Amino acid sequence: MSFKESGNAIVDKSFYFACDIVIYAEELKQKRFFEIANQLLKSGTSVGANVRESQRGVSTKDFKK
Repeated sequence: MSFKESGNAIVDKSFYFACDIVIYAEELKQKRFFEIANQLLKSGTSVGANVRESQRGVSTKDFKK
């Protein structure tokens, strides 16, 4: 796998976390824990999606509370 580190700790750590989740989910599937593996895969990789979305803010409205 080729990944160029961004220098942003949260982006890099969330990417590596998602990679670890994918590997672990595959191990669970081999042990026939399909439902747990699928749920773990969805929840574990959503962290990276949320981080990516937060890095893509375009205007100040995107950052309003």
